[in-house]
Amino acid sequence: MSTESNRTDVAAPSESTWQPKLALLVAATFFMEFLDGTVLTTAIPSIASDFRVPAADVNITMTAYLVTVAMGIPLSSWLAERMGARTVFCFAIAVFTIASLLCAVSQDLTMLTLSRVAQGAGGAMMVPVGTLVVLRGTPKSELLRATAYLVWPGLLAPVLAPMVGGALTTFLSWHWIFLINLPLGLAAFIAALRLVPRTAVGDKRRLDWLGLLLTTLGVGALVVGLETLGGHTPGLVAAVVVGGGVLSLAGAVWWMTRAKVPLFNLGVFGTRTFRATSTGGFIYRLTISSVPFLLPLMFQDGFGWDPLKAGVMVAAVFVGNIGIKPATTPIIRRFGFKPVLVFASFASAVTFVLCAFLSAETPEPVIFGLLLLSGAFRSIGFSAYASVQYADIVPEQLPSANAISATLVQLAAGAGIAVGALFLRLFETAGFLGGENTAYKGAFLAMAVLMLVSTVDSLMLHRDAGAEVSAGGRGRQPR
Repeated sequence: MSTESNRTDVAAPSESTWQPKLALLVAATFFMEFLDGTVLTTAIPSIASDFRVPAADVNITMTAYLVTVAMGIPLSSWLAERMGARTVFCFAIAVFTIASLLCAVSQDLTMLTLSRVAQGAGGAMMVPVGTLVVLRGTPKSELLRATAYLVWPGLLAPVLAPMVGGALTTFLSWHWIFLINLPLGLAAFIAALRLVPRTAVGDKRRLDWLGLLLTTLGVGALVVGLETLGGHTPGLVAAVVVGGGVLSLAGAVWWMTRAKVPLFNLGVFGTRTFRATSTGGFIYRLTISSVPFLLPLMFQDGFGWDPLKAGVMVAAVFVGNIGIKPATTPIIRRFGFKPVLVFASFASAVTFVLCAFLSAETPEPVIFGLLLLSGAFRSIGFSAYASVQYADIVPEQLPSANAISATLVQLAAGAGIAVGALFLRLFETAGFLGGENTAYKGAFLAMAVLMLVSTVDSLMLHRDAGAEVSAGGRGRQPR
């Protein structure tokens, strides 16, 4: 199998220097990309009314965006090597911002959908290329601090999206969901020109077209299939699409292990700390991603709460995310990655079990406190996985590791909603748990079991896994 060490990569700076402003800039662009993935949910009725189409038809704008982001990530890695990360990152911000304007001025559903595709293309380049820019300029001893900046968009955006979308749609109009990106995008573009370092571009590596085709088709099919499975009318077609996506990705793996110059160096999976991203880390993100989907439904459908009350209660997860963030890095440095990952996943599983037994009679402060803890554990686990996956990756493997990780994050988010919806439907018909809110009780208990799989995977890590990062460069290398 070919390795990335056999090809010339974008030259890295001779000295790695931690740049908090650059990390914050990249995190801000990620937040825009992640937020726009789900922010339209609350605006769907308004958009449908303006365009005189059924509300269900507007869902295509969300699916088109998510699919484009997922399918564009594999190509972005090659573009960064070919054209330079700085050029591609700045171009991505410009595309995303201009596409946001086109979304805002759309006169019909077709134009909005096409504009969302363009917006997703910009987002697909911002996610992995921005991360690559930060990681290349960060020494291992500062990796925890860098990932602490990069993790928060993925934690906060899914929780804030319904509130932001609802507020803008209610008090202004749905157009402002996109118009708000214009000043933010312009500021980010100017900041990127000043903060992102120029790097020399190496030899022109040809693109692995077959690997790209199989990978993008596989990822796209999985996202579409999972979106369909998570909808109200899943069926055989959705299952076939998911199966086709899996087969396409399997074909991509087979090809890239034999190609002379593969799209990705799959040798990164030989590194145990990175492999944890696709095993326990994937399951962790999947189960965590189901929470912003399950909780509002349970509060409204099961408890009879109004959307505002449900949204305020779910905000407790956001408070937990933010509240624990200053302590996340010290916790990982004090105890190491393995104990932190085991604790975060096991504690999250316990909160899922407790959520299963909530009812409309449960005191609201108790519910708020439980969700606060859940948000804190979620934040700790996300930060730990985001850091440990790159702990033992050598610079030559970084582009492949980064693109693969970004793709898995997108798939886990989609899978979380789909799996949560499937569990709801399963337990709606099963009825063997008894009592009220059977479907939600079963779904949360099933998610707890899945989370424990992540705990088991973390237990199999070496006790010194990622020690060079968790100990600030003073730790022992993992065996």
